[in-house]
Amino acid sequence: MTASISDILLDWYANHARELPWRNPPGKAVPNDAAWPYRVWLSEVMLQQTTVAAVKPYFAKFTATWPTVFDLAAEDEGAVMAAWAGLGYYSRARNLVKCAAQVAELGGFPETEEELRKLPGLGAYAAASITAIAFGKRAVVIDANVERVVSRLFAIEEPLPASRKAIRAHADAITPHAIGTDQSSDFAPGNFAQAMMDLGAQICTNKAPRCLLCPLANHCEGRKLGEPERLPIKPPKKAKPERLGTAFWIERGGEGGREVWIATRPAQGMFGGMRGLPDDGWTAREDGSGQQPISGQGKDLGAVRHTFTHAHLTLKVVRIKSTTQPDGDGEWWPVERIGQAGLPTLFAKAARLIEAQDDDAS
Repeated sequence: MTASISDILLDWYANHARELPWRNPPGKAVPNDAAWPYRVWLSEVMLQQTTVAAVKPYFAKFTATWPTVFDLAAEDEGAVMAAWAGLGYYSRARNLVKCAAQVAELGGFPETEEELRKLPGLGAYAAASITAIAFGKRAVVIDANVERVVSRLFAIEEPLPASRKAIRAHADAITPHAIGTDQSSDFAPGNFAQAMMDLGAQICTNKAPRCLLCPLANHCEGRKLGEPERLPIKPPKKAKPERLGTAFWIERGGEGGREVWIATRPAQGMFGGMRGLPDDGWTAREDGSGQQPISGQGKDLGAVRHTFTHAHLTLKVVRIKSTTQPDGDGEWWPVERIGQAGLPTLFAKAARLIEAQDDDAS
């Protein structure tokens, strides 16, 4: 059974692999290019908790701007963080900068899971994925898609996260070894890892799995039980707390040119090191104080909503017209070019709220 599962899946992948800008098609040799591990690493970091559709334009932008890890390592951190703006989970961007610097010092990416795990931002999944896809070495690659496929394939009834030990054991059992060193082989470890991911993303989906199209349907114990979508069994989700905060649009100038104060946020904490509107100190753990960063008459312009991993936020937006420069790092930014400031999505929403108010007033 073990051999037939991998054979069938690799045959399916050869004909149904997704075409992705960071992927080497099945049947083609891995590029003999020092930038190849960089592209694999970059895509894996970007894809953490983010959809393929959202990642594609960012991947294109990053690889055009910084074609190699050495280019990225030489760049100013602020420029990288600004380029990342809108992709979310900003700790990934900070780790991206740190990791690029370490890899540049090493002279390139290490080729083993053990050494890759030592790099900032690379956990078990990413290290295994890079090992298999970038370097063609056998590794047991398990992401959410693979967890779902394996849980259903072997009808693992134990709930997550306790079931992960069993999932790894079964995934290890069906992961084939490379035949020789030919990276173009259908048995190349990267092909199997990506085949499992594609099966989960396209066929064995979270809801309404397409079992009639699944190449492993005849081997799937979950399907035989009649409710494959029930697996994997997940613990109940905890309700996210509601947080309240205030952002301040501090504006100067008039018809000749308006500018808004864009703060540079502290390196640690939410949106660390990125540009953003000054706020009242809200966090995912507590509400903001509501206190203005400068004196002046504030005008409440409404609020925007945003959801983080651990909390929902309602962010009130207050406009203050003043020539006083707030304390802390930052810069006056032309309002007409606010879209080029590289603001995180939350503050970009606030800027759009301001724009809508201005449009209504004109």
